[in-house]
Amino acid sequence: MKVSLVLILLATAFVARAASPNVLIIMADDCTYNDLPLYGGKNARTPNIDRFAREGLTFSCAYLSEAMCQPSRAELFTGQYPMRNGCAWNHSASRPGVKSLPHHLGTLGYRVGLAGKVHVKPAKAFPFEKVGGFDSNCVRDPTRPHETAGMDAFMKRDEAAPFCLVVALVEPHVPWVMGDASQYPPKKLELPPNIADTETTREAFSRYLAEITYMDGQVGDVLASLEKSGQAKDTLVLFTSEQGSQFPGCKWTNWDTGVHSALIARWPGKISPDKRTDALVQYADIAPTLIEAAGGEVSAHPFDGRSFLPLLRGKSDKSTRQYAYGIHNNIPEGPAYPVRTVSDGEYRYIRNLLPDELYIEKHLMGWTGKGKLNNPYWATWVSESWQSPATYDLVKRYQQRPSEQLYHTAKDPYEMTNLADDEAVAEIKARLSAELDRWLSNQGDPGVAQDTEEAIQAARRGLHLYGPASSSR
Repeated sequence: MKVSLVLILLATAFVARAASPNVLIIMADDCTYNDLPLYGGKNARTPNIDRFAREGLTFSCAYLSEAMCQPSRAELFTGQYPMRNGCAWNHSASRPGVKSLPHHLGTLGYRVGLAGKVHVKPAKAFPFEKVGGFDSNCVRDPTRPHETAGMDAFMKRDEAAPFCLVVALVEPHVPWVMGDASQYPPKKLELPPNIADTETTREAFSRYLAEITYMDGQVGDVLASLEKSGQAKDTLVLFTSEQGSQFPGCKWTNWDTGVHSALIARWPGKISPDKRTDALVQYADIAPTLIEAAGGEVSAHPFDGRSFLPLLRGKSDKSTRQYAYGIHNNIPEGPAYPVRTVSDGEYRYIRNLLPDELYIEKHLMGWTGKGKLNNPYWATWVSESWQSPATYDLVKRYQQRPSEQLYHTAKDPYEMTNLADDEAVAEIKARLSAELDRWLSNQGDPGVAQDTEEAIQAARRGLHLYGPASSSR
């Protein structure tokens, strides 16, 4: 009887393991999604990402709630929007009692590790196993390349148990010092329409593109490491570009170039290769998707997100959500400037809660404290705006915003034409505005009161002044 029981338990464990895929999440850092060729980028070369996309499913409409490193990662790891998990500002903290992927997948028998940049806290809420080999912060040494020995060991350490590994790359976050910028001559670049054409900007954009290509090489190395482990056929791999780059109008904004993210999924035998979908997904949807893929019960967790597993398995081509939502709280990156947004994938509605104020972001527009500008290209936007109407319009667009903005993003991907006062789309604006109101109420968002020093200092101490009253979506 004992032998039979042991055999039954072993067989059950084998079946459970076979049904639970490994998970590998590869994250870029501050990479505007449509600077990638896969999404229409005109300059960057990314052969590894392009090849990976041909092997899987590319999401055309993937979004995150807040275009900042820490809130976006907290959303992805917890499956909750910023207000619910508590990380609603950069350099703040989630609620101490929040659960994340290490908790959710750990209870299903997974080993959950993270290599590279962490940038979430408190540790209690994000107890990832630390995996070495990739830069963990934005101070990089171009003479010291990354190495995959740490992830190699992690993946092969206990092949009887599934793993979830997050490889959080630092590139192409500033400073742009990695890669070969000579491959991108500044004068030959085609700048996006939301970026001013100055000589200094072109030089910076060249270095940014070099980092995208360097990041692409890292993606290739990570995927090669997975192949070498012999577990690629049993692994669901996700690549995401995170939020937009550190150019004005991308990161730290609610424009599409801030909160729209690249997302590609590969899962041999489950996901058909070389496919694309327009279905809406959001970072908060990733955790519940992984839980369901691992055989867990999604309804047992207080997720804001919704599983899109049927999309991955090819059993549905429908969105599991109708809208994607976003917020921006400017403190501590600059003076208060709260912004809220909602998109249905075709149109985007933005509400600026303090439209009479100037938008100021210290990393883009301020000084290092050592007599140098953080990003010298912004100064050239301002200094050249008096003789260039196009540059003047971009400076004004960035700093002086109306109370409401509406964009037909599907036809205007850089959101350069505000339709908020156009009667022809008044019904669309009213619908999106009402949906944004509903979501903000559900999330317990106090609006202007959230973007204050008091609120962020309380959050850093683990005391969150605002938040949702329930876990409903």
